[in-house]
Amino acid sequence: MNRAVELDIGLVVAGHGRHYTVETPEGTRLTCSPRGKKSDCVVGDRVRWMPAGGGEGVIEAVEPRRNLLFRQDDWKTKSFAANLDQLLVLVAAEPVFSESQLARALIAAEAAGIPAAIVLNKADLPAIDTARKRLAPYAAMGIAVHEMALKAQPGPSRDMLSPLLQGKATLVLGPSGTGKSTLINLLVPHASAQVGEISRVLNSGRHTTTTTAWYWIDEARTSALIDSPGFQEFGLRQVDAQQLPALMADFREPSTLCRFYNCTHVKEPGCGVLAAVARGEITEQRHRIYTEILAELQRSRY
Repeated sequence: MNRAVELDIGLVVAGHGRHYTVETPEGTRLTCSPRGKKSDCVVGDRVRWMPAGGGEGVIEAVEPRRNLLFRQDDWKTKSFAANLDQLLVLVAAEPVFSESQLARALIAAEAAGIPAAIVLNKADLPAIDTARKRLAPYAAMGIAVHEMALKAQPGPSRDMLSPLLQGKATLVLGPSGTGKSTLINLLVPHASAQVGEISRVLNSGRHTTTTTAWYWIDEARTSALIDSPGFQEFGLRQVDAQQLPALMADFREPSTLCRFYNCTHVKEPGCGVLAAVARGEITEQRHRIYTEILAELQRSRY
């Protein structure tokens, strides 16, 4: 019999350096470290582990993943979480969000096969009209956009989010100032207690601002929010340049209508994408983001 089959199984709910918080099926949490020098665990992983004494454990194997959301540039790869049911990209009326970062997160989710939606927070502010217009192309291409005011209207916001999150493991991505902490505190029972428990297990109070953390929404532990730190850059080097149009919902069909099979959708005659831009079916801003990402991916090949 494979030795890994005999080991206990657990869920990685947080990590700091080479130390991970692993939760058993019974809900007990303990510190585990991977065997050997290489550490490739991420939050959301199911791992096989064995006791190591002193209330700690050793991770012997990582179970196969359903998916993995990550970003990659020319220098490093940063994993967010594994085995996700959906991604929520949190933006706000204020501060003004980066549409490029939003698009990149959605592309990464599409590449990983993870359904994604957008939460537009601070709907009570006057700037909501401008933010709503900026997100209109995403709603038009079939991406759900949920408007709410997490701080000003906590009750209605909770009522809107609860069915969306029920029974799922949901990663929340978003820049600072958009309301991620407000969302976590609104939906997670005893959030501060969970933070404190993870910090105690890892013997570190810093991990919650530097790494991803898993929070159970319900006592039955069937629904979870995964909070991830903010980021300044979102590289997509893992994406093949030729596959980029297929990962952008508004580009997917027009890109199949080009005269040339190897069309880059930048300046070629008979391009289905450029024709869609001319008709207003793809916004100029979305095309600019596409060309920006395409140039990065083409550079990374050399």
